[in-house]
Amino acid sequence: MSNYGGNIGYRSKGGDGTESYQPSKNDESESYSKGAESLYDREPESNGKTYDGPPGMDVQGTIEDNYNEVIDSFDDMDLKENLLRGIYAYGFEKPSAIQQRAIKPCVKGRDVIAQAQSGTGKTATFAVSILQCIDTTLPCTQALVIAPTRELAQQIQKVVLALGDYVNVHCHACIGGTSVRTEIQLFTTNPPHVVVGTPGRVFDMINRKYLDTKNVSMFVLDEADEMLSRGFKDQIYDIFRTMPANIQVILLSATMPVEVLEVTKKFMPEPVRILVKKEELTLEGIKQFYVNVEKEEWKLDTLCDIYETLTITQAVIFLNTRRKVDWLKQKLQDKDFTVSSLHGDMDQGERDLIMREFRSGSSRVLLTTDLLARGIDVQQVSLVINYDLPSNRENYIHRIGRGGRFGRKGVAINFVTADDKRVLNDIENFYNTVVDEMPMNVADLF
Repeated sequence: MSNYGGNIGYRSKGGDGTESYQPSKNDESESYSKGAESLYDREPESNGKTYDGPPGMDVQGTIEDNYNEVIDSFDDMDLKENLLRGIYAYGFEKPSAIQQRAIKPCVKGRDVIAQAQSGTGKTATFAVSILQCIDTTLPCTQALVIAPTRELAQQIQKVVLALGDYVNVHCHACIGGTSVRTEIQLFTTNPPHVVVGTPGRVFDMINRKYLDTKNVSMFVLDEADEMLSRGFKDQIYDIFRTMPANIQVILLSATMPVEVLEVTKKFMPEPVRILVKKEELTLEGIKQFYVNVEKEEWKLDTLCDIYETLTITQAVIFLNTRRKVDWLKQKLQDKDFTVSSLHGDMDQGERDLIMREFRSGSSRVLLTTDLLARGIDVQQVSLVINYDLPSNRENYIHRIGRGGRFGRKGVAINFVTADDKRVLNDIENFYNTVVDEMPMNVADLF
């Protein structure tokens, strides 16, 4: 490995053959929403509660909420016995901060807006609530969960099935890229108790009258900032209009722009709010660094120089466009480096295979766009590299949340060109955090 230090300009070849990515005008960004400019920035309504649960599952900072009840044991939540069995079998011992506050109001039927950063147990919060409330003896769909990506929908389905292992729950992932005919047959002959899906396919099944929503009592939006931003807002509204008038709505996300909270007022009259101020939305346990690469064309050599570090553990490398992912994968393969890639242009079967290989550890380095930035829990990831800084600063927390989930240590490395320095400063100010220059002994951090 090269010695790191000072202003790192690796192999400063300039015009003598250094390869750099040249974007085309058709190179579409796969960053999700262009996003609101601010998180919900208001005075705290906190009652000063502190958290003493397992390390890494704390919400970093005092939770802002308008709900007083905190329950620090699953046993005290009045959950079904068989649901408790599933929770403990899944490996949970004590609820995280968000679970201590949000599960009870969800179970009570309240509308809930819950915000906590990546890796703090948001998915299990609504999964437990759904499993407590549905009646699995009734052969009808009673809960609908919407997620922004197919991979996240499939992951949520796995969590619901695992936690509900002893309550005989039928949970189906309703996502694009799968057989419509098979799905129609399933909804017709064996309606699932819980449907987890992406907006397009879910609305299609509702519109075709195969997914019956008349018995749906819980409507969950995971990654609600993304779901209600410009890209998916209309689809969510179309789905919402098909719901019963008394539907319970639950929104969860790591970031919650004020514009999104304004939108929620339209269908959540008096929600329980469990929120974290933006300056507390950094990730304890994630060491954040930057490498001053100076020029775009030096990023590739920089990555090659630190590649031996990547193979110590699993790593995710984020780029801003699909085409650039393909370009970097080819360049690394040309240099005999083994990498996988994932983006939205791939068909569902290919995406599933790549995720299985990466989760199993047979693939160790994954190149991707912000498709993977939200909510995908790959347990072994301890290094995230932002080859490109995110075009939307709110995605920064989603990206670096891939490493160090549930208390594990992680490292985030940002490649910064001269043009990126202002963007990095903006991220530091937005999250009230400090990103240090990467030390020479980065391998010792793992």
